[in-house]
Amino acid sequence: MSSKAMQGEPAAAIVKTYEGLVPKQLVEMYRLMVLSRRIDDREILLKRQQKTYFQVSCAGHEALLVAAAANLRPGYDWFFPYYRDRALCLALGVTPEAMFLQAVGAASDPASGGRQMPSHWASRQLNIFTGSSPTGSQILQAIGCAEAGRYFHHHPEAAAKVAGDYRQFKDVQHQADEVTLVTTGEGTTSQGEFWESLITASMEKLPVLYLVEDNGYAISTPVQYQTPGGNISHLLKNFPDFYIEECDGTDLLASFAALRRAVEYTRSGQGPALVHGHVIRPYSHSLSDDERLYRPKSEIDKDAGRDPISCFRKFLLAEGICDDASLQQLHREVDAAVQAASDAALQAAFPEPSSYALHVYSEELKPTAPCFDSLPRSEDGDRTMADLINTCLRDEMQRDQRIVIFGEDVADCSIDEYLQDKSLKGKGGVFKITNGLQRQFGSGRVFNSPLAEANIVGRALGMATRGLKPVVEIQFFDYIWTAMHQLRNELPLVRWRSNNLFSCPLVIRVPIGGYLNGGGAIYHSQCGESMFTHTPGIHVVFPSNALDAAGLLRTAIRCDDPVLFLEHKRLYREPFGRAPYPGPDYTIPFGKARLWKEGSDVTVVTYGATLPRSLQAAHRLERERGISVEVLDLRTLNPYDFEAIAASVRKTSRVLIVHEDMLSWGYGAEIAARIGSELFHDLDAPVERLGAKDTFVAYHPLLEDAILPQADDIFAAIQKLCAH
Repeated sequence: MSSKAMQGEPAAAIVKTYEGLVPKQLVEMYRLMVLSRRIDDREILLKRQQKTYFQVSCAGHEALLVAAAANLRPGYDWFFPYYRDRALCLALGVTPEAMFLQAVGAASDPASGGRQMPSHWASRQLNIFTGSSPTGSQILQAIGCAEAGRYFHHHPEAAAKVAGDYRQFKDVQHQADEVTLVTTGEGTTSQGEFWESLITASMEKLPVLYLVEDNGYAISTPVQYQTPGGNISHLLKNFPDFYIEECDGTDLLASFAALRRAVEYTRSGQGPALVHGHVIRPYSHSLSDDERLYRPKSEIDKDAGRDPISCFRKFLLAEGICDDASLQQLHREVDAAVQAASDAALQAAFPEPSSYALHVYSEELKPTAPCFDSLPRSEDGDRTMADLINTCLRDEMQRDQRIVIFGEDVADCSIDEYLQDKSLKGKGGVFKITNGLQRQFGSGRVFNSPLAEANIVGRALGMATRGLKPVVEIQFFDYIWTAMHQLRNELPLVRWRSNNLFSCPLVIRVPIGGYLNGGGAIYHSQCGESMFTHTPGIHVVFPSNALDAAGLLRTAIRCDDPVLFLEHKRLYREPFGRAPYPGPDYTIPFGKARLWKEGSDVTVVTYGATLPRSLQAAHRLERERGISVEVLDLRTLNPYDFEAIAASVRKTSRVLIVHEDMLSWGYGAEIAARIGSELFHDLDAPVERLGAKDTFVAYHPLLEDAILPQADDIFAAIQKLCAH
């Protein structure tokens, strides 16, 4: 008996708890579930009234998602949701009005400014990362986010302002025990990127919590036709250091308990966790889908009996936590709040049509800015492009603790104890470009990735949005295509789709090209830069020589946008274009072409490995034919220097565009079209192009020479052009 009771004082009433939750918390969780469903219903009504343009529902997932939010900390932990996570985002702090603003596409939509369709919420304050519609593309990004948080915890110096950093420094927020939550449907677990993420999460014991919301259908495909055995958590039981738990996701208390255990495991540093919640989908996949076409009424009715809202309402009444009158009052208050939020959103202004052009790239720091225009400071004798890239990376890593380098085989040696063996020279990449960097800066900053290109780019994106500066390598351009999802749908879009809430400045270095005398063939000689110059939001750089490679790479690292940095394999150690190292602060602005040779009769516009071949042809033409050729090296392809092209064409009145990639639909087509449109009256002859044959590069050197443009081909094309 307590001392108060012994003294005759009344004892405090004992409050019954449920998995540690008190009744007040349960009522609030129920309110959030109802609020989520009511917003769904209101959006469906607005869509049918043609006041919105799309709707995708969270119905049936509410209990699992509210339980997840209750175990995590908005603004402390990080969140990578997908489009069924309305209840999660509401519970974290996204307002109903914000959701309706996105549904109507309002300019004041805080997540995207009218650029994203509904159910793609984001918040800097709540650490909810901007989401996209492709399934599963957020999962590798969540891995990178968790890695960045761990990195900053172990390298607090990296969070300090970097001396000489051009871009406005953003404060790096990180917590020692933060958790990154990533959610997904069961259909997405068939995606390769999901499995790539599991490999890294498990091997690195990352604080990532996967929440699989299994409603049994990926649009119309049942789970048993998506997943072997029909159960993803059963497949994952043998992943090392992975906590895996399955629960009834329609049961709020069971979900809360399962997620609590998973969060405790992950937050304590033991490794990643996955909670597999079985939920229902009472509405169709979206309003553009009709589930009655492929689901029998009996199955739909059976799911209705597990509806998380009606089930929890019965629980609250049965436990005496609420009575019917109080729940009716709660529903009326929710309905009023939803009506008010909906009405406010319908009055909001639409985006200005001209606003589409904002935030494709950073407006704070443009790589074309004068601050990147500097003079070289020669420090030694001539060195190769490979040497100068390596030295630039070394200097930048010394300057900026946020820089991490990873990719396939880029480390000197993955096993740290072997690094102590001085007889091992270290790998440092297939082309030795990163050789010695791991030994100097440690395995925390230079490390090998799995053999998976999407893993490299997706993780780098997640790191960059947290404040790291990844400089990653795709081993060969020919294998970049497995990362295309991240490179096309994710990386270039982060700033634009979030209306400048988030950015992901990073550099992707890629060896590219042929002219390898049989050493390349089909899968080691590809070009294809036009695939990326056609992608807004990512800069494309293609240097032709050592000095430009060093200056442009440093600009790429210091600018505030994603950069695809293409390095021609043939030029790495060519005698052509060698130069002294220009010093640790030498930068070259993007979009500024280099005039290699002046001329008066014809202009050659080129870049990469066709530059030295164009120069060979130009000098020969001058000697043998008396034709004066001006040779212009673009250096960067997005942006490119049309002003320099125009000035040269106005002088010579003839132009040949030369590139190594295939001719049809190649990079030169856009330049030729623009010259024809804007400089037509300055031309004395048609614009001509020269590129590779419309095929892949073959193995035998004779075939390779026939396919790729050679100096003799350029010579002949210029001679023909000047005959006009």
